[in-house]
Amino acid sequence: TECVSGCVCPEGLFDDGRGGCVEQKDCPCSHNNEWYSSGDKIKVDCNTCTCQKGIWKCTDDVCYGTCTIYGSGHYNTFDGKFYDFDGSCEYVATQDFCGDKNSSGSFSIITENVPCGTTGVTCSKAIKMFLGVSDDSQYISNKEYKEIQRDVGNDVQYWNRTVGLYLVIEASNGLMLIWDKKTTVFIKLSPDYKGKVCGLCGNFDDKANNDFTTRSGLQDTNPLNFGNSWKQSPMCPDVTEEIKPCDLKPHRKSWAEKECSIIQSEVFKICHSKVNPLPFYEACVHDACSCDSGGDCECFCSAVAAYAQECIKAEACVFWRTPDIC
Repeated sequence: TECVSGCVCPEGLFDDGRGGCVEQKDCPCSHNNEWYSSGDKIKVDCNTCTCQKGIWKCTDDVCYGTCTIYGSGHYNTFDGKFYDFDGSCEYVATQDFCGDKNSSGSFSIITENVPCGTTGVTCSKAIKMFLGVSDDSQYISNKEYKEIQRDVGNDVQYWNRTVGLYLVIEASNGLMLIWDKKTTVFIKLSPDYKGKVCGLCGNFDDKANNDFTTRSGLQDTNPLNFGNSWKQSPMCPDVTEEIKPCDLKPHRKSWAEKECSIIQSEVFKICHSKVNPLPFYEACVHDACSCDSGGDCECFCSAVAAYAQECIKAEACVFWRTPDIC
């Protein structure tokens, strides 16, 4: 038989997408625009996926959910919905008492938001964590941590420890709170709470499109209406408009865009295909414009650290801190 020119693999072999021909058992798998050889393993959230004959085979463990509150009013819900809300009041971040008459709930986490800077944006100044039926309360604010004994209800044990930059409070009911002692809080919940929580962190049911469920149980599309419904005191004013600090402080905009460009730069390239950098870049510019009464660098660093944290969750470890940057 004569040779025929062309880009075709011999019979029984398959194109491996990299210009070679392999047997079916050695077919590679694709994930986030990258190719992995047969037998390679990757982590997706808390599960491990193995490439077998060109198809990913994954474990199906149910994972902890994480809600992030950081900087000047940025929220990333348990289901991954990203939004901004600049209310000045105490708000329910998350709780498992959501109107079910049979449940008295085992926890609630309240965030106290106050104006930071002169543009009207707000930051989380203090977090209150209530465990059991209004049992113990932990209170963390401005680098301080206090425990307040309240009237005793069902006992929920908890432990606190410091890990690097972070204070970690872990409770026996599957709740964990991680605080950087500045303006970033991570709330982690065990999968037992899926679909059973409510508040600014959403309902943790794996669907981001229904996260804006108000206190009265109605779904809304407007983050302001949703956020206002979760305030703790009716005396606090409602938020009526979204604040755009870069429009109010245009002289800070170019500096903010230049500093925050690190998120979209080569430094984080390994992460771009795994976690969309755009909302984090926009949040960074927003914060860098709004922090105009000191703490400029802290606001910028918290915003970049929030993206770095999401990258780590997606198995893309980035070393971005340098002696000059944060």
